[in-house]
Amino acid sequence: MNILPWDFPPPSPLTPQISLGPWKSGLSAPPSTALYRGLGGEFEGRAGDPRSPGPPLKSPFPHPIRIGTRGSVLALAQARWVQAQITGRYPDCPVELVIIKTTGDRLKDVPLAEVGGKGLFIKEIEEALMAGQVDLAVHSLKDMPAAVPEGLKLGAVPPREDWRDAFISSRYDSLGEIPAGGRVGTGSLRRRVQILHLRPDLEVVPLRGNVDTRLKKMESLNLDALILAAAGLARLGLSHLARRFLAETEMLPAVAQGALGLEVRDRDHRLGEFIAFLDDPPSRAAVTAERGFLARLEGGCVVPVAALGRMEGSSLTLKALISDLQGERLLKDTLAGPLEEAESLGRLLAERLLDRGGREILAHIWGRPL
Repeated sequence: MNILPWDFPPPSPLTPQISLGPWKSGLSAPPSTALYRGLGGEFEGRAGDPRSPGPPLKSPFPHPIRIGTRGSVLALAQARWVQAQITGRYPDCPVELVIIKTTGDRLKDVPLAEVGGKGLFIKEIEEALMAGQVDLAVHSLKDMPAAVPEGLKLGAVPPREDWRDAFISSRYDSLGEIPAGGRVGTGSLRRRVQILHLRPDLEVVPLRGNVDTRLKKMESLNLDALILAAAGLARLGLSHLARRFLAETEMLPAVAQGALGLEVRDRDHRLGEFIAFLDDPPSRAAVTAERGFLARLEGGCVVPVAALGRMEGSSLTLKALISDLQGERLLKDTLAGPLEEAESLGRLLAERLLDRGGREILAHIWGRPL
């Protein structure tokens, strides 16, 4: 395990230096604020903006809080955001970032579906957490398997960022404008099947790597477009690269896309209370339903599934899909239920899709009955 302790001062704001390539000039920047219809209703601003941390409090810990994180620019942006929220709430509490290299970081050129998918980007961080080498782990929640290891728990889910996928191109304004035979890059099986379902005449090119790497590959591989997560672009200050953001009718997101997961040891009750102010109940309810759906399907990066939970009034609405690997047979359904039954809602929707043909699709992918 490769662990390097870095102690960063809270940035304000974080602006990573990323090479954008010569094609950037063809893209237009959107307004700095926009109207979002998110989990908590409509609001102006960017989804996931930090809430007021409340009055400063005294830290109950005599030692620094160590946050385990990957070392990518995006992972550090996310961990630094959590670091800034904690130091804003507890000014006398030092917070250190401990960078941990994961299996997913080492296997940069292998499609995730071929090496196990979910869990590759968090396994070593969870091991460090269980060993007491870090106190808290910050993950992109979509990277976390539905089952949390024994002894650990999801301590907080902060306000969710934009859950949509972003369409990036120097040539076209939408998927519909790309001519037959055009090439679109993505590292996601979920995105691949939805693109092919909408446009079976396109070629989907598998891509891995961070945002900078994928942008460079778009040029070097002569791709017509990239599909990336809007949340990652927002956290890196790169939302202006998107030609447009794909609606849920075009592209359902990955389970928990745009959400952060703050993982702690189950026995560390005081630390759980310490970070409780970061938890956003509507965001947690939405991702709990999505993760319940994933858990029933035994899903991961090797299975093309998607889900999106959203608050509508006092209830939670969940939309989800299951697809075959070619995007030819794509099943969708929607279900609504009480907020407090979020996980059961996800499992019930999974059962409905399984009964409509999803069981046959997934059995073929897994090579065994589901």
